[in-house]
Amino acid sequence: MSNASKRETFVPVYLVTGFLESGKTSLIHNMLSDEGFSRGQRTMILCCEEGIEEYDEALLKKGNATVVMLEDPSELDTNRLIELTRQHKPERVIMEYNSMWTIELLARTPMPMSWRMVQVITMADATTFDTYMTNMRKLLTDPMKEADLVLVNRCRPEHPKSPWRRQIRALNPRCNIIFENVDGSTEDGVADEDLPYDMKAAIIDIPEEQMGTFYIDTMEHPERYANKTVRLVGEYFQEKGLPPGYALFGRLAMTCCADDIAQVGWICQHKRLYGKGVFARLTAKCQVMQEGGQSMLMFEELSSEKAPAPKEEYMTFN
Repeated sequence: MSNASKRETFVPVYLVTGFLESGKTSLIHNMLSDEGFSRGQRTMILCCEEGIEEYDEALLKKGNATVVMLEDPSELDTNRLIELTRQHKPERVIMEYNSMWTIELLARTPMPMSWRMVQVITMADATTFDTYMTNMRKLLTDPMKEADLVLVNRCRPEHPKSPWRRQIRALNPRCNIIFENVDGSTEDGVADEDLPYDMKAAIIDIPEEQMGTFYIDTMEHPERYANKTVRLVGEYFQEKGLPPGYALFGRLAMTCCADDIAQVGWICQHKRLYGKGVFARLTAKCQVMQEGGQSMLMFEELSSEKAPAPKEEYMTFN
C-alpha cells in the first residue's frame, strides 16, 4: 500500500471533568444512550475516580463499552494507558476525570500516540458553584479554561446563572455554556446585560460586527425583543410565499464555510424596497409571532434609509 493511500487512524478522546458528584457519570450514561453518539464503537471509559453513581451494566453492554478504574493519580501513567489501549483496542475513549487530580497532572501525562483529544466537557454543580468558586477556585476554574463545553447542572430559578455565565466567559471566551435545570430543561443563561448592545436604549443599535450575535439571540429568545425598537443595517430579499408588503431583511451569511452562503434575517413589513444589493439602515419595531407552534421575531418598519455596505461582505456567527 502506498503512503498516499494510507489513512491515518486515531482514537478520539472525550474528556469529562469535574468534582466528585458533579454529574459526570450521568452525562456519560446519556452519551452512551444517544444513538447519534453511540453506533457500536468499542468504547473504553477511563474512570479516574470511584464515584457514588455506578455504571449501568446493561447500558455498557449495549453501548459496547468497558469501564477501567484508575483509583489513584499515580496510576495515570503513559505506559499504563498504552497497555490499556493494547488490551481493550478501543475505537474511542471517554475519560471521567476528577478535578481534584488537577488538570496540570493530566497535561503533564503524555497520551498514547494514537489518542486525539476531540472534546473537553467540564461539569459543575449549581448547588456548590459559589462555594467552590470561593474556596477551591483554581481546581474549579482550571478545567473550565480548557473546556469546549461547560455544563452547570442542578440549577434552580434562584441561582444567578447570568453572573456565573460572565465568570465562565471571562475564563474561556470560546467555550459553550449550558445550564441544566432540575426539571430537565436547559438554557444558555444569557441576560440582557450579557449582550453586546444596550437593551435598555429607546432604540437598540446593532453594530455590524454583532449582527450574528443579534440574529442567534432573536432565534433563541424572541420574547426578549417583543415591542422593542431596533436599528440595524442590512438589505431586503424578496422571498417566495411572503404576502405583498413583506420581505426578508438581513444579510448574506457564511453559515459554516465559504461555500455555504445563505440569506438570513427577519420577515419585515416594509414601507419601501431598495434595489438588489442596496443596503438600508432600518429602524423597526419588533413583534413576536407564532409559526408552526414556535415563536419567531418579525420587524415592522418605522423608517429606513440607504446606507453604506458593511465592511465585511458576509455576516458570521463567531
